[in-house]
Amino acid sequence: MTEHRSTPPQPPRRLADRLFGAAAAEPAARPAGPRTEAPPSLRRAALAVGVEAAAFTVGALVLLYLTVTGNAESTARALAEVVLASLAAGVLGAGAVGLSRVAGWARGPVIALQLFLALVGFTFAFSAQQPLIGLPILALVVTVLYSLATPESRLAYLGR
Repeated sequence: MTEHRSTPPQPPRRLADRLFGAAAAEPAARPAGPRTEAPPSLRRAALAVGVEAAAFTVGALVLLYLTVTGNAESTARALAEVVLASLAAGVLGAGAVGLSRVAGWARGPVIALQLFLALVGFTFAFSAQQPLIGLPILALVVTVLYSLATPESRLAYLGR
């Protein structure tokens, strides 16, 4: 004789569930993976990127102040510069946090902005004859790029 199991009674389905389908069940909790600790070189890079983000924030505030209080030749262009400086500050700030957390998404935008900043620093230091502005920019860029290229920084991302 075969054993017959009865299924427990199901509650009646609502009309919306029958027409559109019921909501999915809650997913299982995601297991906590091992968190990779940032090596010292990656923390140095995050600190340098944070300094750059702070400098861009100050620059955006100064540009905004000069736009509001001054006589800008083109207000739209001046506000666009403020927006671009604020956007760069935001991306660099997020990149600094991402680097300190060994987030894989953080390296690409940070490296791209470092290459742009290298061009800006070189232009200030040599073409515009403003080494007091350009050389610190270049020093920060070299610090970030070197710190990201060290074997310990690359291995931190390899283990993710």
